Amino acid sequence: MAEKQFSTALAKVNNAFLPMIERQLSGNGIQMDNYAKQCVISALSSIHTVLDTKGVAWDDPQLDNSNITQTLLSIASLKLNASASPKEVYFQLRNTKIKIDGKDVWKKKIEMGIEGDGNDAILARFGRDIEKVGQFWLVRENDQFEYPKYNGLEFEPPKWSPSGKGDVVKVVYPVIKKDKTIEFYIAERDDVAKNLIAHINNNMMNETFGVCADRYKATPDQRAQIAIKKTEVLKRAKELGLNSLDDPEMQKWISPAWTDYHSREQMIIRKMRNNVVKKIPKDFGSAFIEMTYSEQSDEALKIANQEIRENANGDVIDIKPELEDEAPKSEPESEPEPMSAASEPETIPDPPSAGPGF
Repeated sequence: MAEKQFSTALAKVNNAFLPMIERQLSGNGIQMDNYAKQCVISALSSIHTVLDTKGVAWDDPQLDNSNITQTLLSIASLKLNASASPKEVYFQLRNTKIKIDGKDVWKKKIEMGIEGDGNDAILARFGRDIEKVGQFWLVRENDQFEYPKYNGLEFEPPKWSPSGKGDVVKVVYPVIKKDKTIEFYIAERDDVAKNLIAHINNNMMNETFGVCADRYKATPDQRAQIAIKKTEVLKRAKELGLNSLDDPEMQKWISPAWTDYHSREQMIIRKMRNNVVKKIPKDFGSAFIEMTYSEQSDEALKIANQEIRENANGDVIDIKPELEDEAPKSEPESEPEPMSAASEPETIPDPPSAGPGF
């Protein structure tokens, strides 16, 4: 009699998810190569660590497995490696309220975030006509830096003399194209204020400012009052820029990864790097991969999707059709598609004291 082989819980999870991810990618015209499989296995190992830390099992009824499948599809299509050093992607657990049979139900949801080096890997893999992405420059405030100059078709590259002193104020990416030309993409420190405003807006999703106890039960008038308060906060954040990080009133909506001095500078650098990579044209060769990248990298799109999930089909419209005396038509009119129930937006948990921000 053959000896029964022992299989760990993680091995069972790998065997369950890998074939399913491969089938779904194949259905979207994408062949899953060996590196993509390794990325999925590394992601499952990292997700397992997150769940184990929180005391959540893979078969927990509160765990949203469909969300894990979608996350793994993103990992496989973008080929992001959670085991790379520095890491290209990270995972965290969030609580989400959804409606099932008209009742509010809390679900635990794995959320994925792309690290700075993950964006570099995507750029190197999908950059349009890019042969090589050079080592990026971290330009500090006491460095000597000259911007590139253009005279018609003539181009003079930027000049940089590092001093090693001061905060990083610019990030420059030299990109070598396939025709051997070199282009320089630059991100400014002050532009990170836009990322911070998006972060504050996202963390105010559940804020009611004392207008009511629960935003899900707010009346239209209360929602209008909350919207006015949010606008005032965002206007104040725009005026302060990155100085919002030191403003006591603003800090309540900013995670410690942004505000703590030991992680603040790395967060700002990461956002500058992300802002550069987004500027550089990419060719994904697949509408599915392009959509996956947009959903993961565009903070404004994430916020818009949250607002849509919050407000879509929120009001019941009761329409009574008028009866007509005339004879019915020979071909009946097509019935409208049934409206799907609106899903509740995710809630923002207390952020960790360190690690990647939202």
